[in-house]
Amino acid sequence: MKVFPEGFLWGGATAANQCEGAYDLGGRGLSSVDTVPYGPERMAVSRGEKKMLSCEPGYIYPAHEAIDMYHHYKEDIRLFHEMGFKCYRLSIAWTRILPDGDDETPNEQGLAFYEDLFRECRKYGIEPLVTIDHFDTPIALIKKYGGWRDRRMIDAYVHYCRIIFTRYRDLVKYWLTFNEINMLLHMSYMGAGIVFEEGEDREQVKYRAAHHELLASAKAVTLAHELMPGSQIGCMLAAGQFYPYTCNPEDIWDGLEKDRDNYFFIDVQARGAYPVWAKKRMERSGVDIGLTSEDEQVLRSGAVDFIAFSYYCSRCTTADPEVFKAHARPGNAVFRAVVNPYLKSTEWGWQIDPLGLRVTINTLYDRYQKPLFIVENGLGANDVLEEDGTVHDPYRINYLRAHIEAMRDAVVLDGIPLIGFTAWGCIDLVSASSGEMKKRYGMIYVDKNDDGSGSLKRYKKDSFYWYKKVIASNGADLDE
Repeated sequence: MKVFPEGFLWGGATAANQCEGAYDLGGRGLSSVDTVPYGPERMAVSRGEKKMLSCEPGYIYPAHEAIDMYHHYKEDIRLFHEMGFKCYRLSIAWTRILPDGDDETPNEQGLAFYEDLFRECRKYGIEPLVTIDHFDTPIALIKKYGGWRDRRMIDAYVHYCRIIFTRYRDLVKYWLTFNEINMLLHMSYMGAGIVFEEGEDREQVKYRAAHHELLASAKAVTLAHELMPGSQIGCMLAAGQFYPYTCNPEDIWDGLEKDRDNYFFIDVQARGAYPVWAKKRMERSGVDIGLTSEDEQVLRSGAVDFIAFSYYCSRCTTADPEVFKAHARPGNAVFRAVVNPYLKSTEWGWQIDPLGLRVTINTLYDRYQKPLFIVENGLGANDVLEEDGTVHDPYRINYLRAHIEAMRDAVVLDGIPLIGFTAWGCIDLVSASSGEMKKRYGMIYVDKNDDGSGSLKRYKKDSFYWYKKVIASNGADLDE
């Protein structure tokens, strides 16, 4: 049976702030994620509830060194090539190009670094898929404008886009405007550089910032089509269906509402206009996003070419607060949810639901009728490096196999057009949510610990060899 189309883009995904390190080298400026610490205050800073716009003594900042891909990228890309990657999703660190976020003249060292990295990918026939903004707001612009709450961020972002589109137009075909744009509602500092002020209307601030990011995204799409004919530029969300906990109609409605919250951004980016329900909800809540007729035209002309998304798990929800309290998912989860009794969970409480990926793929295509790209999917686990340098991770292979099977069913049985699949954390990196290294996703083990110690040496896990076989067979051979 034919499985995936010829030219399907198999590969892996990382983010600059979780793997590059070298946060103060090469002329790079300070970015929001550089000031998010490891430890108990990480979520408070990420959510914009605690102000930390500098690197304070006494804290560990995982992004500062991460896995030091800045100095290891040639070795890492060579390993990706050995696995057979057709595509590598990565992000550009905004402040490596513009240290203050809106500098008139870009930093040539930063531009040259990414040019060399993209050329290294091309040398091995690997297609770069570049995220323009992956949880990455320049600190200088947070101090200047308060992050994305200010409309002037749009011009700074478009200025940044013009520079990188012009420089890399012959090296990069696939682009994403913002990583997991819906995370702005849950981790406002991480997603939009917002620190909430005492007494302010947080919903107003979040949705005004969302409007500015949506306008910036639309303008980037228009600019990309103008400067790079033939390029493809997409949006990206943290996906995963909300299942109702029971068949009580109130639970059904609660699930629908939470799905709407999740798809709100993509509704605008894919269709070029705000959905009616969103306008009515903002009207009822007294939220004024400052929408103008000119804004509406910008959104209409800047609809994306494809929909990219991350998928790790589905979520379960209920309208009953007592049931929610009794069955809440453990841990400091970004998305509030209840435990689904039909699913197993990872060490970090994420519920494993391969069929949910097929549900999500079908839901997205039914909703938007645009090509889809799975740009994050993987399992975070506490891997053990054996004395002989091996890492045995059958749990990761089992997780990926089940999700690739679900993806195959969506393609073969449901007829959904999928561009590609880039497994998250193809190489171990810093966890965005927890700041941990021990929560490993990679098929390549990196000797780095939560306390910052480690040799940074790379080791191939069992999943490395398994994924190499999957790619070589274009998804036909999923056996161990």
